[in-house]
Amino acid sequence: MQETINLEAVASQYNENLKNTTLRIIICAGTGCMANGSEKVRKAFLNYIQETGLNVKVELKAEDKHPGIFLSESGCQGFCQMGPLVTIEPMGIMYVKVKPEDVKEIVDCTIKENKLVERLLYKDPATGDKCHGVQDIPFYTRQSRFVLKQCGTIDPEDINEYISIGGYSAAKKAFTELTSQDICKEILDAGLRGRGGGGFPTGRKWELTRIQEVKKKYVICNGDEGDPGAFMDRSVMEGNPHSVIEGIMIASRAIGADEAYVYVRAEYPLAVKRIRKAVDEAEEAGILGDNVFGSGKALRCHVMEGAGAFVCGEETALIASIEGKRGMPSPKPPFPAQSGLWGKPTVINNVETLATVPLIMRMGAKEFRKIGSEKSPGTKTFALTGHVVNTGLIEVPFGTTLREIVYNIGGGVTNNDGTISEEGFKSVQIGGPSGGCLTKEHLDLPLDFDSLTGIGAMIGSGGLVVMNQQTCMVKIARFFMQFTQNESCGKCVLCREGTKQMLSLLDDIIEGRATVETLDLLEKLALAVKKGSLCGLGKTAPNPVLSTLKHFRKEYNEHVISKWCSTKNCKKLVAPEINPELCKGCTVCAKKCPVGAISGERKMPHKINVSICIKCGACAQACKLNAITGV
Repeated sequence: MQETINLEAVASQYNENLKNTTLRIIICAGTGCMANGSEKVRKAFLNYIQETGLNVKVELKAEDKHPGIFLSESGCQGFCQMGPLVTIEPMGIMYVKVKPEDVKEIVDCTIKENKLVERLLYKDPATGDKCHGVQDIPFYTRQSRFVLKQCGTIDPEDINEYISIGGYSAAKKAFTELTSQDICKEILDAGLRGRGGGGFPTGRKWELTRIQEVKKKYVICNGDEGDPGAFMDRSVMEGNPHSVIEGIMIASRAIGADEAYVYVRAEYPLAVKRIRKAVDEAEEAGILGDNVFGSGKALRCHVMEGAGAFVCGEETALIASIEGKRGMPSPKPPFPAQSGLWGKPTVINNVETLATVPLIMRMGAKEFRKIGSEKSPGTKTFALTGHVVNTGLIEVPFGTTLREIVYNIGGGVTNNDGTISEEGFKSVQIGGPSGGCLTKEHLDLPLDFDSLTGIGAMIGSGGLVVMNQQTCMVKIARFFMQFTQNESCGKCVLCREGTKQMLSLLDDIIEGRATVETLDLLEKLALAVKKGSLCGLGKTAPNPVLSTLKHFRKEYNEHVISKWCSTKNCKKLVAPEINPELCKGCTVCAKKCPVGAISGERKMPHKINVSICIKCGACAQACKLNAITGV
């Protein structure tokens, strides 16, 4: 018989062990910081602290009675561009861009003498002030970290620490005190909507599956996050995987499932590793297994790596992939709630949705509804990238404006060279390929499911790509169309052929071959693909094109009618020229030109005959003064 874990005893023992530490050094071990060398920083800390003779602990054990420094890792702390990040508690210090060679100074000054290493503190570019820690950094202070609250503090590979902060208490209550109807009602009352993009009420999805009178049911956690610029689910799985497992457990109890799958894209090796370890730890602790919390109910959880196809983020394609088939969507109905994995009723929720569930069960639906907006309660994580000062992972309540995110949390818009942009904001692509472009007129629009749907955009999974005035919106539309065309599974003609033709029309526009009729055809084709495609990928693939046509029609007309790209990003639509202030008349460019399009006297600025120039680029490559543009 499976032993029943005593959560209270585990939490008490861990917290007692934690008290027996003098301070805690937390190294960010999310993917971004790991890529920048945080593991080398951790090893440097361990080696140098040991050299100094101080007691350092990398694991808290009851038998270790000697006070010491606790050196631990966390998941993504959010401020990705400033990594590797090192936090020191209880001092509340955060050091940014830490290198192994900085470790000695940190230990000698901060650990030994309680002094700050000023040069490693974050400097607010707006005020020039040095920030002591997260409590001073605007990037953090303007957020409401709810789902992400523990991602940058707890050790994601230690189940005991998760239990010490109340982890698995909601799952225990669900299995031992509540009925499946009680759980579904609580999630319905909370108004939780799916964070994967569609915003369907989670409680309703669960209830539709619960009422199916079938013994075998499944829960699937969708971790196949494939949008360009999106890394929210990855960070939750890396930073707090047990919260996802607990959410799966509660969902399983709600619908009567005894088996679950976590489907993670293979391109997330760290997330795969940590979610697998979380499952193993939960099984070893007796939390998952044949007798969950002594309830007599069983739950087994499997982790499966995705096949790398964007379309597998769609429910029915994901199910097909788990079943060992090619990931292709199927017509609905039947819906997965009726006939899903291997023909059995199945609930599919994404990572962020499931990680929110335990928090709701602990705080109650009424308290949860106080966060966010009336029709979109709670918070949403966003991956903030692009032309913005502060990039990284953020979390805000639904109803927060785009202006707050871009200018206050993000710190403002940057030029292509990283300097602060005086020209400012042009657009933001929200929701990846499935979303649309928002413009200056939307800066004060509250971001939630319904407000965005009303203007033809969507929250999507949560990618936010900020673009400055130097961005060509036609090329942006082409970028996303190229992505969706590559990722089309090819099952339905409208998506398979329509996206290919839309991409071809966009190529005609940016290469100067288009006419006014091209724009009309592009719009008609986009609407046809949107209406007639089988799954969500095809139905939303035209969104970037339709939204840019709507909000940046003038820019399209410039490309088509004037044969001009004002941002100078489309090479075929930029007149080649030589900057007379930079040109020294060395004649190298003229000698390299294969068609004789460049003329001018020696030691005098040269000129390009645009009627002859073939834009081969040979002159620009030869010019050491970077005086030639538009080729």
